[in-house]
Amino acid sequence: MYQANSDRYQSMEYRRCGRSGLKLPAVSLGLWHNFGHIDSLENARNILRLAFDKGITHFDLANNYGPPPGAAEENFGKIFKDDFKPYRDELIISSKAGWGMWDGPYGDWGSKKYLVASLDQSLKRMGLEYVDIFYHHRPDPETPLEETMATLDLMVRQGKALYVGISSYMPAEAAKAIEILKSLGTPCLIHQPKYSMFDRWVEDGLLDVLGETGVGCIPFSPLAQGILTNKYLNGIPQGSRASSHRGNGAIEEDQVSADKINKVRQLNELAKERGQQLAHMALAWILKDPRITSVLIGVSRPEQVTDSLECLKNYNFTSEELSRINQILG
Repeated sequence: MYQANSDRYQSMEYRRCGRSGLKLPAVSLGLWHNFGHIDSLENARNILRLAFDKGITHFDLANNYGPPPGAAEENFGKIFKDDFKPYRDELIISSKAGWGMWDGPYGDWGSKKYLVASLDQSLKRMGLEYVDIFYHHRPDPETPLEETMATLDLMVRQGKALYVGISSYMPAEAAKAIEILKSLGTPCLIHQPKYSMFDRWVEDGLLDVLGETGVGCIPFSPLAQGILTNKYLNGIPQGSRASSHRGNGAIEEDQVSADKINKVRQLNELAKERGQQLAHMALAWILKDPRITSVLIGVSRPEQVTDSLECLKNYNFTSEELSRINQILG
C-alpha cells in the first residue's frame, strides 16, 4: 500500500494562482504523453508516486490524452483508486475538453452539449466526483464565447469543478472570456498556454492581460517537447520523441532543425556558466516571471521528475544573461 513521503511539503515552493485563494506547486505534472494504453501502467504509477512524494500536488490531464483518447484518464483513475484516494484533498486534478474526442458533431470544440458530456465522461474515467480545475482546451470559432463560458460556470455550480480555466486563447479572446466569467460570478482561475524559449507568443500581450486581471498562468511544453534539453545537442537520438512517431501531438523529426540545434548549443553554454543543465535553465527562465503560477513538466521516467525540480534552485537571471538569451534566440 502506497504511503506518501511525510516530508513531501518541505522542498516544494507553492505559488498563489492569480488573485485566487489557491496555491499550486511551482512545478506541476502533465499527463499528455507517457500515460496512454501504449505505455507501462507501473511506470506511470511510479512517476505519480514520486511526483507527489516531492510535493507536486497538481496532476494535469485532458479528455483526449492517450493514446488512444481517454486512456490517460483511465490509467490515472486506476492509479488514483489504488494509491491516491486517501490523499484526494491534498491533490489538484485538472482536465480539459475542446479537441476531437468522439465522432459526430457533438464530440469536439466548445458547445454546451460537448463540454457537459465530456466532463461527465472524464469524471467517470478517473473515478472522481469533481475535478479541481476544468479548462476549455482551445477557442471555438463557431460557438459563441458566452455559451462556452456559461457552461464552465455551470460546471462549478453543479459541483463538478471547483475552478475553471482556459487554454490556448489569444490575448483579446482571453480578455473577453475572463470578463464573461467574472460577470457570471465564476472567476477564470488560470490560463494554460504553450510557452518556451522557442515559442514566446504569450509575451505579446497575453501575460499582460493575465497580470492585469489576476488570472494565473501555467505554461505547457516549456522544454519545446525535449528540444531544450541535452538530448538533441548532437542531433536526433534513436528512441527520442522526434524519432518515435507517436502521434498525439508528439514532436516530429522535421521540427528539430539545424538552426534550432545551433541555438540549443549556445543556450547550453550559458546554462553551464550558470551552473545548471539546459533543461533546468529553460524551466527557470519561465518561472522567473511573477505572473507564472506553475510550469507543467512531462516525463517518461520517474528520475526525470527529480531532475526537473533542480530548476527551483536558481530562477534568477541577471539582465546580461537575459540579454544574451534574447540574442541567441534572435
